[in-house]
Amino acid sequence: MKIKLYATHYLKVLFILILSGLLLSGCNGIPGADARKFPDDPKLRIKKNLEEGRGFRVKNALKNRSGGVFEFASSNELWRASLDIIDFMPLTSVNYSGGIIITDWYSTDQSSNESIKISIRFLSNEIRSDALDIKVFNKKCLTETNCVISEKSGNITIELKQKILKTAAIYEKEKKDKKKK
Repeated sequence: MKIKLYATHYLKVLFILILSGLLLSGCNGIPGADARKFPDDPKLRIKKNLEEGRGFRVKNALKNRSGGVFEFASSNELWRASLDIIDFMPLTSVNYSGGIIITDWYSTDQSSNESIKISIRFLSNEIRSDALDIKVFNKKCLTETNCVISEKSGNITIELKQKILKTAAIYEKEKKDKKKK
């Protein structure tokens, strides 16, 4: 009886060792386990891991649970000015993090067969002429299904850009004046 128990125990241990050997043979070691690649100081390791996206801080995870940070959109003068200038037009897409505003087709009256659409891309947050890429599209329809769409260039794009930049500069000045008070 003792020999039988000893033999089954021996077989179990042998089976576990063979199975472990097979499972571990597929591994090339633990990835990133080379201690020479990581700093000795734990604070530096934490900082490196966070920079590489391999960790998170609990206080940051609990800070904003809405899925994004939207508070800076209202503090960006260029963004605010753009929305204020085209506020009469219906918007199709507004994406602060992507840096784009796209309006829907807009016409001044129902009987008109012509409408425009504006696309504003933000290339920088600074208030300068090369910070915005504005495109204005014109749609002329002979019938409801027979329409021609073309990009308008010239005065409307230049005027729109100038008005946005002037408004943004005013907002920036107001913001600086508020901070001084």
